[in-house]
Amino acid sequence: KTTMKLGVDVLPRFARDTTDRNRTSPFAFTGNKFEFRMLGSSNSIACANMMLNSAVAESLKIYADRLEGAEDFESTLHEMIRKTIKDHKRILFNGNGYDEAWIKEATEKRGLCNYPTTPDCMPHLLDKKNVDMLTAHKVFSVAELESRCEIMLENYCKAVTIEANTMIDMARKEILPAVEGYVSELVKTAAAKKAVAPGIPCAYETGLIEKLSVLTDQIAAKTDELEDALLKLKSISDVKEESFAIRDTILGKMAALRAVADEAETQTAEKYWPFPTYGELLFGVR
Repeated sequence: KTTMKLGVDVLPRFARDTTDRNRTSPFAFTGNKFEFRMLGSSNSIACANMMLNSAVAESLKIYADRLEGAEDFESTLHEMIRKTIKDHKRILFNGNGYDEAWIKEATEKRGLCNYPTTPDCMPHLLDKKNVDMLTAHKVFSVAELESRCEIMLENYCKAVTIEANTMIDMARKEILPAVEGYVSELVKTAAAKKAVAPGIPCAYETGLIEKLSVLTDQIAAKTDELEDALLKLKSISDVKEESFAIRDTILGKMAALRAVADEAETQTAEKYWPFPTYGELLFGVR
């Protein structure tokens, strides 16, 4: 392995990894830079940069306050480095960040926070330690933080509601008619076989008709459940409470509807399916 040269004499040299790792890390060190990989595809980098830069500024301020008043700079510096690594080394991880085992280790063994959804995460913007840091560096006022928290939760509610309504339209106007059309063809095929000779086997057609009929009933039922849940959201006036209701109810019903729709896709003839299949998306792009 080659030695990493950082260009700063006071920092130690260490061995460079032979590969560009770690691509599963949300905040990877790749040779000569950190890469922040947690940003959502539709998000602006501005907010993430503000938070990262504020955290770095706060850390540098803490270091500077301690070192500038130190009688023995070198010993204070070394002690501070040791303490910082000891206090925060639990955030360092070079394994597979996509593995469920890492989530368990991070939360249970290392005591790290894990906020999987926006409603879980956004209220912590108003935690005292975060408010103190951001106001101390004059990045935001308290009112601005409260406003941003509410706006982000409102955007989340609107985005998921639009997705859920789109899902309902796709199920009722595209998926159900497509599956029913294929079932109709299977029925005609089975009937035509029986018309030729009553003893001709039709196990494939009848079995698939039964399976798809069950799936269409499930799709219709789960679509109705999702629609009913969306209607109940209209009675909630508090945006934080609404976001929690979406997290706890809407997302689960959307996942349930998707599961049966995905199953129907695997059983429906390609010419009837109204959307590109996963296979076409993965391998058919030209």
